[in-house]
Amino acid sequence: MVNKTLNYWGPSFEEDVININVGGLRRRLSSSALSKFPDTRLGRLLSCDSEESILQLCDDYDVSAREFYFDRNPGFFLYVLHFYQTGKLHVMEELCVFSFCQEIEYWGINEFFLDSCCSYRYHERKLESRHHNWDEESEVSSVDTSPDEISDINHDLLHYSTLRCGNLRKRLWLTMENPGYSIPSKLFSFVSISVVLVSIATMCIHSMPEYQEVDENGNVLDEPILHKLEYFCISWFTFEVSSRLLLSPNPRKFFKHPLNLIDIVSVLPFYFTLLVDVTMGSDSELGNLGKVVQVFRLMRIFRVLKLARHSTGLRSLGATLKHSYREVGILLLYLAVGVSVFSGVAYTAEKEEDVGFDTIPACWWWGTVSMTTVGYGDVVPVTVAGKLAASGCILGGILVVALPITIIFNKFSHFYRKQKALEAAVRNSGKKEPEEGGSDSEALSETSLDRPSPERRGLTPGAQPSP
Repeated sequence: MVNKTLNYWGPSFEEDVININVGGLRRRLSSSALSKFPDTRLGRLLSCDSEESILQLCDDYDVSAREFYFDRNPGFFLYVLHFYQTGKLHVMEELCVFSFCQEIEYWGINEFFLDSCCSYRYHERKLESRHHNWDEESEVSSVDTSPDEISDINHDLLHYSTLRCGNLRKRLWLTMENPGYSIPSKLFSFVSISVVLVSIATMCIHSMPEYQEVDENGNVLDEPILHKLEYFCISWFTFEVSSRLLLSPNPRKFFKHPLNLIDIVSVLPFYFTLLVDVTMGSDSELGNLGKVVQVFRLMRIFRVLKLARHSTGLRSLGATLKHSYREVGILLLYLAVGVSVFSGVAYTAEKEEDVGFDTIPACWWWGTVSMTTVGYGDVVPVTVAGKLAASGCILGGILVVALPITIIFNKFSHFYRKQKALEAAVRNSGKKEPEEGGSDSEALSETSLDRPSPERRGLTPGAQPSP
């Protein structure tokens, strides 16, 4: 189809018409329409003065017939044609946002020419697509699911093949790590949750006076049954964290995982207080160190966080809070501004009434309680101006708290789906052995399918579009 006799554009090219053939779709365009957009691909054709410059812009051409061939999407070219006729570009709904970007970049059309009816939708879809990749915005997380993380999991599972009794250790690790892996893993998860609940119940019951015993010195002693339950729970927690450490495919990653750190923190206070009691005596004999020991004993409440290992919702909530620090920061900023403003107004209106609004810092407590819609009622305004300020504070608090809720909820839903996908990936990785051979032919077949052939473009080998 290439014509070796090159005819340059004449001085009156504005009155000429050229033929554009895009994937078999032929359309005629006036040179004057193309000259309005000289920076586009078709507009630059008018300034070509050699065969090489023309072939840099199109796939084939015939100058005598003024026809240029482009091996591109013919459906999208209709939108390009409409752009040259009207100067406005519209979004092709059938294309994803990235394919649309590639097409307009090929034709040299800036997204600035998008019509107002499509501009907002296009930029919204583009921004949404960028936000899909959560893993690029965060460090290693226990809930982020990406091909790289799934690949890391498979790599860790392959590490078992080099260990002694590797297959058994892998199955035991998956049983303890993924509650949905098998029936034994579900039973193990049920027992672990039950022990956590028993431990929390034991700590709560121990705080009740009717279940406390006092010795001759007035020191509070543990009730024998509760004491035995506490030792049983600690024994289980120790067994659990020790087993996970021994069976872990990567001990270094073990100590970086947040859930494993929670397991370690849940048992350390017990052994610390036990060590202090054995070496130094009871809390009453330790003075200030005894108070530190009591604080460590109160840290047993963190055992409730162990439930996150067995709850997809709790893990998703933790990831949501981690990745919503911007929204939470904006919320706290709004609250701080609102509390400061309304506290000053309430102080001005109520300072003469002696009802608790004596200073502005004292009003901060009232402002915080009112803006968060808690309303303890310990301090209330009595004047009309104070009540109006309180009404504005409450209404402002409702609006401020409601603003970021939708964003946080959407992130929670996203991470919940991610966590479900990761659990399924871990479960499937454990049930299917990695295939080491036979994948080359499949890869080659996939590659051949992805590569467009002349037949798939509507052309036969060696054939050329008819002029």
